[in-house]
Amino acid sequence: MSAEYAVETINLWRIYKDKDREVVALRDVNIKVKKGELFGILGPNGAGKTTLIRILTTLLLPTKGDAFVHGYNVKTEDHKIRSIINLVSGGEYGGYGLLRVEENLWMFAQFYGISTSEAKRRIKELAEKIGFENKLKDFVRNLSLGERQKMNIIRGFLTDPLVIFLDEPTLGLDVPTAKTIRNFIKSWLKESSDRTVLLTTHYMLEAEELCDRIAIIDKGRIVAIGSVEELRKMARNYVSAMIEFYGTSPPAGIPGVKGMDLKEISPKHYKGKIVGEEENDVIEFLEAIIKSGGKLKYFELQKPSLEDVFISLVGRGLENEE
Repeated sequence: MSAEYAVETINLWRIYKDKDREVVALRDVNIKVKKGELFGILGPNGAGKTTLIRILTTLLLPTKGDAFVHGYNVKTEDHKIRSIINLVSGGEYGGYGLLRVEENLWMFAQFYGISTSEAKRRIKELAEKIGFENKLKDFVRNLSLGERQKMNIIRGFLTDPLVIFLDEPTLGLDVPTAKTIRNFIKSWLKESSDRTVLLTTHYMLEAEELCDRIAIIDKGRIVAIGSVEELRKMARNYVSAMIEFYGTSPPAGIPGVKGMDLKEISPKHYKGKIVGEEENDVIEFLEAIIKSGGKLKYFELQKPSLEDVFISLVGRGLENEE
């Protein structure tokens, strides 16, 4: 453990008991997030992202291993951690519907001992930054999903935390609202070198746009960590292709095909991407389609991308759950 890191986990596990079986949510997770960094956890739904966030925000204890925030142990120094962090989750309702937005935010400020005058100043300032000042007098029950998430963003940043945990903060939002929130996150981080953001997402473009470094997680295990550029370099070892075919199911058992992100748009009609170690592996995949009676509608080789790294490591795309 080192106080130089904003967040550090060491051989972290979380195992749930489910009737007669054990479910491993996190498996030997090791990450080090530098102070001042915007660090992303990228993975599909159910990969363990939210479990990791819950442990780091002291809402859940690990089964074994250790986790630290600014050098404080989540198991024994949770009270010290809670005073320097905050959490915003995508899709959370939050607040009391009978109160107005500014009343809800003022109430949350009181929980942290912020004076009324300072709370009002911060609420006004944050609302202006995300274009929400005209909604402060509205009742929470009347807010749309995007408006409610803007309120949650203000609540999370209202305490000016040293570390903010953002768990899928743009989940389900329209493009303009998501863009506003992403721009705010970037500007907030630049205002002080003491601030750190740990972001979980299953949106590839969001991770690429925001994060200094990214950890790819699948089935509770970290499978890669690096900057966007470092992860992109891994993609140069693969060949990817966009493909559309019908009349048969996707071929299986081709060793050189590392993964696929195919959607069945109608019965036995598939469209998406495959990633292989070499061009010959992709050709073998095409030949297998034709041999099984399928028809090829579209095929195009593509330049390697961060998405290809993800598919090659986990065997499927971000939107494909097992």
